[in-house]
Amino acid sequence: MQENNIVIIKYNAGNIRSVDFALRRLGINAEITGDSDRIRAASKVIFPGVGEASGTMEYLRLRGLDVVIRRLTQPVLGICLGMQLMCNFSEEGDTECLGIFDTSVLKFITGKVPHMGWNALENTKGPLFRKLGRGSYVYYVHSYYIPENKYTTASSIYSDRFSGAMQHDNFFATQFHPEKSGSTGEQILKNFISL
Repeated sequence: MQENNIVIIKYNAGNIRSVDFALRRLGINAEITGDSDRIRAASKVIFPGVGEASGTMEYLRLRGLDVVIRRLTQPVLGICLGMQLMCNFSEEGDTECLGIFDTSVLKFITGKVPHMGWNALENTKGPLFRKLGRGSYVYYVHSYYIPENKYTTASSIYSDRFSGAMQHDNFFATQFHPEKSGSTGEQILKNFISL
């Protein structure tokens, strides 16, 4: 495993390039790959995504990437759909997911959907939020959410209070898009890279 050999998992989801560009702004040249061996050999792994849960899980299963992701032992960061797919189940397409976080993904039933825009982070804890002030703002685009639970490391409020970020062992995840969240998101990516 090489120091700061960062891999972005390539799969049938959008937003991979914008994460790559955000890392390049920090001086990090990440490798974008769907190769299992390259993913396992990375020092850190980013699992981003904008897309639909059931089709994405089918894609991951067909390529064995579901098993690879579950067994990773280095720091892993799931972003947006990546965070949702780390849960047990998503109401989007009645989808069985990766089961890293023992919780479910629910559809917003009140408020305008998708939830799109800037929201404050509350009750932040853990290494992703070092050097961030109270009430830092981040950018969300999502129609599904994860209720607060034992893994929650940051919360936001839309129609309900929900998990803005979670952590379980070496798995970190954000529902918001750090790559679109200005200086706050930049600091969060720096914090992840420095783990």
